[in-house]
Amino acid sequence: MKKYQPYAKEKDGNVLVFGVEHFGLKETFDCGQAFRWQALDDNTWVGIALGRKLRVGRNDGVITLYDCTLDEYEAKWRGYLDIDRDYGAIINIISENETLKNAAKENSGIRILKQDKWEALCSFIISQNNNIPRIMGIVERLCEHFGEPLSGGGYTFPSAEKIAALDPEDLAPVRSGFRARYIIDGARKYLNGGIDLELISTADTDTARAELMKITGVGVKVADCTLLFGFQRIDALPKDVWIKRALEEYFDGHFPECAAPYAGIAQQYLFNYIRKQNA
Repeated sequence: MKKYQPYAKEKDGNVLVFGVEHFGLKETFDCGQAFRWQALDDNTWVGIALGRKLRVGRNDGVITLYDCTLDEYEAKWRGYLDIDRDYGAIINIISENETLKNAAKENSGIRILKQDKWEALCSFIISQNNNIPRIMGIVERLCEHFGEPLSGGGYTFPSAEKIAALDPEDLAPVRSGFRARYIIDGARKYLNGGIDLELISTADTDTARAELMKITGVGVKVADCTLLFGFQRIDALPKDVWIKRALEEYFDGHFPECAAPYAGIAQQYLFNYIRKQNA
């Protein structure tokens, strides 16, 4: 089997990344894992992450990071875009199960973004009992009111320090409703040791989940989303209504053993597979 070896080079003020398989822009940026990316056209997306605005394109298998240096790519975007992970190998493993094989085949362009831990935690607190357009609106208002302006337009995601200094009523312009006090509590515990970030990064998933659930309003699903999308714990398995239904319908309530180490990635394939079937 051909070895997966992506590589990058800088050209004309952009970074070109070659040899990346299983990476679709729409599939990755529009699958419900991040809320600050928008399509410019079929082959180009723009988003704000890691403190800056970035435009990303993909043509003829080549990924282009516009107005980006190779040093910046290595320091930030290589990890954020999960470039080094061999998704083809993961798909081969989980394809022992026929349902996951079909789900992966239809959605193989999804990659798990390595998001800022605080941004992921806050975003998925906001996601509770919410739909994606409304989540995006709340996140954008939070950034506009409390983030820092960027030279290319838009705002950074506000720091945990900035949010921790607020009271829930200060978030009224954000229109986050009951989630406001959860956001504040999350920021304060993130900063003051109310949750152990090292433990969340290194402990078994059950222990890490329990640690995140010390935050007011954070339940199992929000904790698992934070583990997967913020801490890149790819064995974390967020379960929404669709996934719970799929577990019963296809797997007798238990996720296939072959996929357990990659449950978060398999879950993304499965979620979008089911969503398309029920569209």
